[in-house]
Amino acid sequence: MKPQVFVDRQLAPEVVQWLSQHCELDMWTEGDTITRDALQQRLSNADGFITSGRRIDEELLNAAPKLKVVSSISVGYNHFDIEAMKQRGVIGTHTPYVLDDTVADLAFALMLGSARRVAELDRYVRDGNWKRGDGENLFGVDVHHATIGIIGMGRIGEAVAKRARFGFDMNVQYYNRTRKPEAEERYEAAYVDLNTLLSTSDFVVMLAPLTEETRDMMGQEQFSRMKSSAIFINVSRGATVDEDALYEALEKGKIRGAGLDVFKQEPLDGGHPLLRLSNVLVLPHLGSATTKTRIVMARAAAENLVAALKGETPPYLVPEFRS
Repeated sequence: MKPQVFVDRQLAPEVVQWLSQHCELDMWTEGDTITRDALQQRLSNADGFITSGRRIDEELLNAAPKLKVVSSISVGYNHFDIEAMKQRGVIGTHTPYVLDDTVADLAFALMLGSARRVAELDRYVRDGNWKRGDGENLFGVDVHHATIGIIGMGRIGEAVAKRARFGFDMNVQYYNRTRKPEAEERYEAAYVDLNTLLSTSDFVVMLAPLTEETRDMMGQEQFSRMKSSAIFINVSRGATVDEDALYEALEKGKIRGAGLDVFKQEPLDGGHPLLRLSNVLVLPHLGSATTKTRIVMARAAAENLVAALKGETPPYLVPEFRS
């Protein structure tokens, strides 16, 4: 008998076809996000669950007594209650590595868009404000040959460094819990302390994972250390940034601008103060959102799940579940 698997979102046909060869598949196809009550009902007989960010906590696990594995279509797994899952014998998997280049591309889209004021000036033209003699009030800043400071030199950080050094001739510096000598050699990157990075970078790119140490890592003190001409980019997790402090820094001109793909509360409320500022470029958490990358991520999640249900070690087992 095939194991029972529930997927809380639609997957690409090729992934569904592959999964169906190994599992009895139940997939949510009704468009809107499944409610908590409906999810608990659908998980009541499930051996496996594929999701992309649903909170896995004691309440949900109580409703899924047969559950053996939760496979997340994501790099981050902050939505896993690790201890509760361990107590129930449920393992967790994720999908690192497959989205590194895609997220790095988006980081540069935010850098270029913020530096050259792309969204702001698009609105300017569409609103009929473009006129001869506009001059310097439409100027932006250069990305090429500028200094980029990367906070968190993981695989995505290295992908950003590669684009910065070889695509835009940027000076690369980084701050990380541990030094990366190979990255330093490969990208001519300088390892510096956080205060030095903040005070000397033209672009500060946040790529640190969310931990208790990195929660609100960028606060009032950190933004005050940045150049007034600097631009802040966040493609990591919204909770790594004190958004009130960021708003103050932007509103008072302590930094030039920001490009943000992530926020503490998502979706972002339409009345959020950051949305009132013209020097902020915002996106709806699209880091890995290309068709090709999402299909690859979903296939990786499916392979993780099937391996676990067969009693094998999944390719991308969350580190906390490794024995």
